[in-house]
Amino acid sequence: MAAIHVRLGTRKSALAQAQARWVAEQLRASCPGLSVEFVLITTTGDLSDASARIPEVNPLPVDGLQRRPASRGGLKSLFTKEIEEALLDNRIDLAVHSLKDMAAEIPRGLLLAAVPAREDPRDVWISKRKGSFQDLSLGATVATSAIRRQAQVRHQHPAVEFVALRGNVDTRLKKLEICEWDGMILALAGLKRLGREAVATEILSLDVMLPAIGQGALAIEARAGDTAVLEVVKSIDDPDSHLAVRAERAFLKTLGGSCQTPIAAYAQVSGDLLTLQGLVVDPSGNPYLKASEAGSANNPEAIGQYLATALLGRGADKILK
Repeated sequence: MAAIHVRLGTRKSALAQAQARWVAEQLRASCPGLSVEFVLITTTGDLSDASARIPEVNPLPVDGLQRRPASRGGLKSLFTKEIEEALLDNRIDLAVHSLKDMAAEIPRGLLLAAVPAREDPRDVWISKRKGSFQDLSLGATVATSAIRRQAQVRHQHPAVEFVALRGNVDTRLKKLEICEWDGMILALAGLKRLGREAVATEILSLDVMLPAIGQGALAIEARAGDTAVLEVVKSIDDPDSHLAVRAERAFLKTLGGSCQTPIAAYAQVSGDLLTLQGLVVDPSGNPYLKASEAGSANNPEAIGQYLATALLGRGADKILK
């Protein structure tokens, strides 16, 4: 392959840059002679995080923001919009995202070119008191802004209070040290990529906390038709991880969900079989609609669509309204 230079766009956060560096290392290893230029891009979501302050400890309402109508794009594009615009404007050649930040629909002219081998998708409980998640007491304070996490916590611990938590991983961990919270919930994948997994008090099982769509996976986005770049990128695609997230994203798209709706899913591929677990849960913790579906890994979107349709038939549409 002739020498090629690619401009790789990513967010400015420490985690985003660590992910981009890892992707660049994998690309260089598989394509000798490849040169990679990093282009750091500030997104709307980064500006929101930068302005975050240590919040007051108050229970977040069950009504209000958490009841907003589902959106196919929703607020997920907060962390991807400007990067995707740079791709479309030919200011970069590749984008690296945390896949869970991507909207259910990719802008016209772009495609999900590769999904490298997925990191552990589970969430972790972090408590400076080293208390167990299962032993949370009445009125305990949990720091997380994710509606998905809040709803699943409420299902198991109805009387807890929540703190809306923003900022990067280091900012969140520092807030935990100075605030009188019982603990917080973060994604294990991000901690591992930063070498901070030792802070976890407990890894939450999938039965306790089903992850966000695409959690633990990286998304390499490129322009459709950019043949040379697509040829380079496919060298780091992990077929099983890619099939799994295709099923999860089809589940999300069929439900019409976004990051502001309490939806969770996780797919696994074993040989020719793909198994998908899906969840739609009311922000109050109940109703709690969870199911699974399995089928041919060669048709992941059909499995995602089928499972979403089944949950809609059980009342998920009412929750998502």
